[in-house]
Amino acid sequence: MTATEPRAPRDEGSWAQPVERLTTTATTTSQDTVTGKRVSGPVQGFGQLWQKTFSVRVPAEQHSPDAVVVHWKAGFPTFWPKGATFYAPLAGITPGEVALFDVPPVPGSPIKMSTGILVIYADHESFTFMTSEGHALSAWITFSAYADGDATVVQVQALERTADPLIELSYIFGANRANDRFWERTLENLARSLGVAEPVVESIRVCVDRRRQWKYAGNVRHSAAVHMTAGTVTAPARWARRRRAGRSGPG
Repeated sequence: MTATEPRAPRDEGSWAQPVERLTTTATTTSQDTVTGKRVSGPVQGFGQLWQKTFSVRVPAEQHSPDAVVVHWKAGFPTFWPKGATFYAPLAGITPGEVALFDVPPVPGSPIKMSTGILVIYADHESFTFMTSEGHALSAWITFSAYADGDATVVQVQALERTADPLIELSYIFGANRANDRFWERTLENLARSLGVAEPVVESIRVCVDRRRQWKYAGNVRHSAAVHMTAGTVTAPARWARRRRAGRSGPG
């Protein structure tokens, strides 16, 4: 390399390459609704912009930040609360990989929303997800760990907007807090796996922008929640049509 040639950033290999459409090697028990979709971060979301930080402390003597991140990546699906399922890609949580998952569009809902994320960054200290079109949130979510005195602080930080007006309405009526509780429980489960008997999760929520981006109201057409609801509601009629067709066939 000559003196005039630009140096590559030290963390260049930790970033995902830009993609137009998503593909995945993850295998799900439900429908893959992510392949062919675009990513959708907070810039492309509809609702108010929130920055949320959730953290828990674990003993630094037994658990260095790097070791915690390795442990977190390896067992990521196992720390999610019951009712949500994460399907990791074959290469695991590495830059450019796409994971799938089934979650209730609103915590407690009997309907599952099938969607996914792109791993846009991952190294030994942190990893970051960006949501796909159709997810309830348009978000960047970063998972990290760092040293603070005699503790290792384990943290989830999200910069998020609801993706469309229907999800924004549900957030006004309580889904916002329920979603926060999802990450609080995740950190509690992770801390317990590291030997913390009674983990205490600190939550900080800041509304960065109270405006709603009405130009993105049309995101509702991609909504996995709407599509799953429509599929569930029309399932009996589709079953009846298939049954009638079977009876009227040759025989």
